[in-house]
Amino acid sequence: MGFELPPLNTLRMFEAAGRLLSFRAAADELNVTPSAVSHAIVVLETWLEARLFERGSQGLLLTDAAIGYLPVVRRALVALAEATDRVPGRKARGSLSISVAPTFATTWLLPRLPRFAEVNPEVTITLDTTRTQVNMPRDDVDLVIRMAARRQANGIWFRLLKERLVPLVAPALWRQVNHRSPEDILTNLPRIHITSVRRDWDVYDDIVARSPEQARYDLKFDTVHMALQAASYGLGIALGRRPLIDEDIEAGRLVPLPVPERDADTSYWLVGLPNTFQRPEVGAFRTWIMAELRDRGTRRS
Repeated sequence: MGFELPPLNTLRMFEAAGRLLSFRAAADELNVTPSAVSHAIVVLETWLEARLFERGSQGLLLTDAAIGYLPVVRRALVALAEATDRVPGRKARGSLSISVAPTFATTWLLPRLPRFAEVNPEVTITLDTTRTQVNMPRDDVDLVIRMAARRQANGIWFRLLKERLVPLVAPALWRQVNHRSPEDILTNLPRIHITSVRRDWDVYDDIVARSPEQARYDLKFDTVHMALQAASYGLGIALGRRPLIDEDIEAGRLVPLPVPERDADTSYWLVGLPNTFQRPEVGAFRTWIMAELRDRGTRRS
């Protein structure tokens, strides 16, 4: 049985132009010229015997025919791409878009990505470190790496690492206070808080109980990175998250206080949709990142 179909390339260009409502933006995405997109739309309209776009005062508009046709074409192209990705033995190549928590990206993932590139030279990775919630696959993201207390219902969740908390100070500040007891230091030095993670310091309440007067000089920042930067400048004590902070400790940029480490409530997770993990690129990244964590002796549970 044969299939009466327009040229596949015209459907790709129609989907991009219809989604972006711009021939130029579609051309940029597909790495072709705007005239190539325009020509493809003309070919498709001729084949369908129907107009797909109109020019309005605000720019490109979809016709009624295109409004009904576009979602069907998009689903068909997605299904075709997913089926192609799942062909057994297909080599990992192409692009991989990952939304990553900023702290994980800067302190752990970025320094190690060259090793992934060495073994997967044909895979191009795009990292998005914005903190907005990602809706897969609508936001064109393949994988998400996020900090969370537990698995959630959306997608498949693989635990990458469970964090351990340790109080940290700048080396210069440590030299000033190392003659004092850890309890005295935790009680009287300013603590550095992260506004989006409110309960971390509660894990040390069994060691010290601070009064409101002792807490009046505490500092608050909205990111882990800013909190650690503040600690490195000697502004107080920050809670570092091991193993992400291990390299700063080993390099002497921050000094851990001699108190027991405590398990955090949160872990870092690798999240994707069921079909996504069948793609060679995604499978290669998951295998690589798990091996990196295992080889570094990172404790996972």
